[in-house]
Amino acid sequence: MSVFRLLSRLAAPIALAGLVCGLTACGQGQKATDDKPAQAPEATLPPTQSDSATLKAVLTRGRVNCGVHPGLIGFSYKDNSGRWRGFDADFCRALAAAIFSDADKVTYVPLTTTERFEALKTGKVDVLWRSTSWTLSRDAADQVDYAGINYYDGQGFLVRKSLRLNSATELNGARICVQTGSTSELNLADFFRARGLKYNPVVVKNEDEGRDAYAASQCDALSSDVSALAAARTTLSDPTAHTILPEIISKEPLGPVVRQGDDQWTDIVRWTLYATIVAEELGVTSQSVKADQLESQNPEVRRLLGSEGNLGGGLGLGPEWAYNIVSQVGNYGEIFDRNIGADSPLKLSRGLNAQWNAPERGLLYSPPVR
Repeated sequence: MSVFRLLSRLAAPIALAGLVCGLTACGQGQKATDDKPAQAPEATLPPTQSDSATLKAVLTRGRVNCGVHPGLIGFSYKDNSGRWRGFDADFCRALAAAIFSDADKVTYVPLTTTERFEALKTGKVDVLWRSTSWTLSRDAADQVDYAGINYYDGQGFLVRKSLRLNSATELNGARICVQTGSTSELNLADFFRARGLKYNPVVVKNEDEGRDAYAASQCDALSSDVSALAAARTTLSDPTAHTILPEIISKEPLGPVVRQGDDQWTDIVRWTLYATIVAEELGVTSQSVKADQLESQNPEVRRLLGSEGNLGGGLGLGPEWAYNIVSQVGNYGEIFDRNIGADSPLKLSRGLNAQWNAPERGLLYSPPVR
């Protein structure tokens, strides 16, 4: 092939690429000149021309339908005024803030353990933020995807201090309340089977029934995620009379679940979570975020908050998507502390949910915002 014919074949796609760049602002987020950083465009509503069927539906509806636990203290529950609160509920609000610049544009859909996946797959909810463990069988077989992990948990045992137990291995022959259809039921069977121990399962339909059965002494121990046990203990007549045994018998990575096949929506949910994590890592709080957006010289902070470039455009969101999350809901540490941490009745320690670079290091880690 002659050089001239080769060049003529290359010219058309090159010209087309130039036209596309002209229409879509290729290179946005790069420096405008060698010595002057590009200015962030003004915040706008996310574009309606999206490849995401879920995002289109959410924008048309004007609200995010978020599947949550019907009532788990610290994670998702209605307060005395009827307002949904909790760790998971706040992440639903963060998602609404990212999309609509308004954290209150959420419809909470309470779902039982058996209802949750069907509600997601049939479109009743856009995202499931409901203390749901990430497992291989669920990820591979349920037509759903996990968009991240917002809480590293594990299964344990709640018992009465009067039993003077020091280890779960001392529960041989005990009656143990466990919820049917949950990973907890399977983990419990594995734990006792692996150790050649016996137990008498008291199978319950949901967390409320499990708490009631335990409170009525229908079982010697209640087994569930440690976070759920901590919540259950606060509802008992004398929480100080009960303790959580030291053994953690499983890994329970909890996080948001979305339908398979909508990659853009998965990215939006995933980076909503990551925005709260990286904001805490960078020291950006709901109180400091406005000043940080205007005054910070840290390039990571400037990119996150939209004062430099528009990384939100890659998600189909406006440049201030992360600014709106942090200003209206807070960073990960703020969400944790007020709902389940030091400032809450549960007073759970950060443990594995500490930042990767904290003095007592945890597993919390976000990919770079760049």
